Amino acid sequence: MRSLEELAAKIPDPGPGLGEVGAPRSLTVGWKTDFARHSVPLSEFRSGGPGKDGIPAIDRPQLVPVAGVDFLQPQEPVIALELGDEARAYPLQILIWHEIANDEVAGLPVAVTFCPLCNTALVFDRRVRGRTLDFGTTGNLRHSDLVMYDRQTESWWQQFSGGALVGELTGARLRRVPARIVAWREFQADHPGGHVLSRETGHDRSYGENPYVGYDDVDSPPYFATPNEDDDRLQPKERVVYLERGTEAVAIPFLTLRARRVVEVEVGGQRITVTWRAGVASALDAQSIGDGRDVGSATVTAGGRALPFDQPFWFAVAAFRPDVRVVR
Repeated sequence: MRSLEELAAKIPDPGPGLGEVGAPRSLTVGWKTDFARHSVPLSEFRSGGPGKDGIPAIDRPQLVPVAGVDFLQPQEPVIALELGDEARAYPLQILIWHEIANDEVAGLPVAVTFCPLCNTALVFDRRVRGRTLDFGTTGNLRHSDLVMYDRQTESWWQQFSGGALVGELTGARLRRVPARIVAWREFQADHPGGHVLSRETGHDRSYGENPYVGYDDVDSPPYFATPNEDDDRLQPKERVVYLERGTEAVAIPFLTLRARRVVEVEVGGQRITVTWRAGVASALDAQSIGDGRDVGSATVTAGGRALPFDQPFWFAVAAFRPDVRVVR
């Protein structure tokens, strides 16, 4: 199993040369992306080690019924997605190796994504400007977060925001679909007729094992330096519930949620309820994901309706939304 240090040692040196419009050649070679179009400086992107599709997305997810699953421990984290009459679970023990699953649920094309470095687990509607996109991994990072690309235009997309930053679709934004991380036992109890992403991915990976052992130590720095890393309102790897409504962004520390269990907060003029519950293992702690320490999980609703939110590390929120309001 390669450590983070071993992966970092494999990051290629971009060298002195620059490719088109000032982008390092190491980032532009092999791409059909229109690098003349970009909304952020290209210098903010850097290689994460693997190249384009070096972390392979899952394009034809194989599903198994809940009753047929024997590879998950009760406390293991899964991304729970409920659309129409369908409920699906995407185990982090699989997504930690693939980061993206292109799927269709209840007729809606979705991208189920997970960035281990930021602990961001987000689901997006893959329809943009009248077409359905398929996503892969660029192998690059921005502010330590996954940078995706669509195979139709090879535009680059920031996973944290769902926004296209480089290429033909620059300025477009993916619609978030409500989803949440829950323990396998919870999904199993709530959706006995549901389905689960199978380990039959077509790739040979050590599913169930964590390649980032100890990464979520609350005092440790992010993988790469990030903007506003001196924002000490919270510790870098502290988990938070992060949500946006309108132009306002709010972060609620898990430590606050663990103590209070339920937090009522107004965001963007809307009253929102955030509920925390114990019993969900960290995917980024122990070598075996099922043995990860209990970090819990959250639910975010308004008037009983589920809202999109995320549970990232604080450093990612500080990097992308320095104006965020912290609720304690």
